[in-house]
Amino acid sequence: MTQNSQGPSFAAQCLGFGGLIPFVGLAVVLWLVPSASQPLWATALLGYGATICSFLGAIHWGLTMRDGPAPRTSSLLWGVIPSLLSWVALTLGAAPGLLLIVVTLCTCFAVDRLAYPRAQLHTWLPMRFQLTLVAGLGCLAGVAALKLS
Repeated sequence: MTQNSQGPSFAAQCLGFGGLIPFVGLAVVLWLVPSASQPLWATALLGYGATICSFLGAIHWGLTMRDGPAPRTSSLLWGVIPSLLSWVALTLGAAPGLLLIVVTLCTCFAVDRLAYPRAQLHTWLPMRFQLTLVAGLGCLAGVAALKLS
């Protein structure tokens, strides 16, 4: 395995933090639009959150593939769980689905706190924490907008 003690590159940081724009932007939109328009924007936020959770799981497949012909079965299994949880979230409706996305994002971070050091990617964890925090808060703000409208 290659060591990445430098942490995320500038490009990775830009893309990572840029990926928060839909979380923050759609949460703000949910507070500003009339309640009749909220289902469209809530579905967009839920869909984006589900996509990101699936991406976070897929990272573990990539890390496992680096290990060669004897991949860790547990990593492969974990890699599909965020996608499955996201799929369930999409069936629940906006508010409960967004809450499941928040739980999934936090669970992904908890797993990554264990997996990244094993893959010598511990220097990525501060950015992962910030991304998880803002994404989760964006989803929670979306839920609050739906409940308070």
